[in-house]
Amino acid sequence: MKVGKDVYLAFSPERIDPGNTVYTVTNTPKVVGGMTETCTEVASCFYRQVISDVVPVSSPQAAEMTKLLENTFRSVNIALVNEVALMCDRLGIDVWEVIDAAATKPFGFMPFYPGPGLGGHCIPVDPHYLAWKLRTLNFNSRFIELASEITRSMPAYVVAKVGDALNQFEKNFKGSSILVLGVTYKPDVRDIRESPAIDIIEMLKSKGADVSYHDPYVDRFSVNDLDMTSVALDEGRVGRSDCVVITTNHSSFDYEWIVKTAKCVVDTRNATKGVQAGLEKVVKL
Repeated sequence: MKVGKDVYLAFSPERIDPGNTVYTVTNTPKVVGGMTETCTEVASCFYRQVISDVVPVSSPQAAEMTKLLENTFRSVNIALVNEVALMCDRLGIDVWEVIDAAATKPFGFMPFYPGPGLGGHCIPVDPHYLAWKLRTLNFNSRFIELASEITRSMPAYVVAKVGDALNQFEKNFKGSSILVLGVTYKPDVRDIRESPAIDIIEMLKSKGADVSYHDPYVDRFSVNDLDMTSVALDEGRVGRSDCVVITTNHSSFDYEWIVKTAKCVVDTRNATKGVQAGLEKVVKL
């Protein structure tokens, strides 16, 4: 059988943002690249039945590279803003204030936000497929490698922040009770793939901390040597904890109440931005 005559072969990369209710499958443009022009035309016709905007490209390779560019773009820019967060910490500047101010520029700037690391099934993974492929062609993709290095350092940076918070109360990691809020990689979804919260929990446990977690979307998880069940988010649990670490900014969390009830809070997501009272107890990324 001949491709383009007897069988039609094309590739269309995934463009899904879990939890996004504005851009869904039907209104997100669909990139399609076929083995031949006819393949592209047939595949595009197929997708137009359910998707409002189809974007044809010259080949499956171009379609796949489009996806890799999109994910690498996000990976590199998130790594950049994570490094800016590290800089601001050294300089005594609020990185969140800086980003909000920069985002008022109507051109030439797109806001990205720091966090405890990258998660999900695309951004932490896909750029490395590209980097691996390029290494086989004797090409070093330096931006991808550097972005990965910075991003991989963020869980350890968060753990250091927790140590700083505990020190304020003359506490050590060993024996301290730490409550982690959120183990999914992004808010209001159930996905824990590549979640940096898992790395943070492992590091805290390795330092001798008594770690528990609460997540309204994940009742239980088993990853590597961890097998944990979500605890109740009540006044006793929050109040008894030596430190509460916000790793996922779920919209269902009452951050005013959390800050009021907790002894200290390490906020890796700027989730406490709107909190008015008790901010002296909050350590931000």
